[in-house]
Amino acid sequence: MAPPEIPAGAAPEGDGIAVGSGPVRVDAYIDLLCPYCRAFEQRAGATLDALVAEGRATIVYHPVAFLDRFSEGTEYSTRAAAALGAAAQAGAFPAYKDALFAQQPEENTPGLSDEQLTRIGAESGIADPSFADDLLGGRFRPWVELVTEAAVERGVNGIPTVFVAGRQVDADADPIAAAVAAAGG
Repeated sequence: MAPPEIPAGAAPEGDGIAVGSGPVRVDAYIDLLCPYCRAFEQRAGATLDALVAEGRATIVYHPVAFLDRFSEGTEYSTRAAAALGAAAQAGAFPAYKDALFAQQPEENTPGLSDEQLTRIGAESGIADPSFADDLLGGRFRPWVELVTEAAVERGVNGIPTVFVAGRQVDADADPIAAAVAAAGG
């Protein structure tokens, strides 16, 4: 079996999308159906954005599919993570990630449809027509499996989970910023 296609902007290992180019690596494992991940983004998102803007860190987002079982058989976590891969391919990962968290469905619902995921992409500024084709065709679904398997192999068993320079830290703004500073960022 051929390895999955990796979206543009992926980290060297291929199991996450890198944002920024700072010297300290921050790995954030998220599931787009996870309400705790949404809260993490609300609490720490501005700090992560600032670390990137200041050139202090590279944030690698690993969109895992841990919560598919909470989407009434629609595999929402997998579909939404694959849509993030399509957004990365279109050069619009950060804005689309933020838009998906802003419109996050509740657990134990079918989640957003593929058509809604496509519409949110257009609303968040994705103009590349291949985005909808990639999303609707499931181009990056095999990649989501790779991301999820790599997370499990790393020992990630809950979300959100954050590592700074290879060390796990609390998934909150202050501990992440302190760990980045301690690592030289």
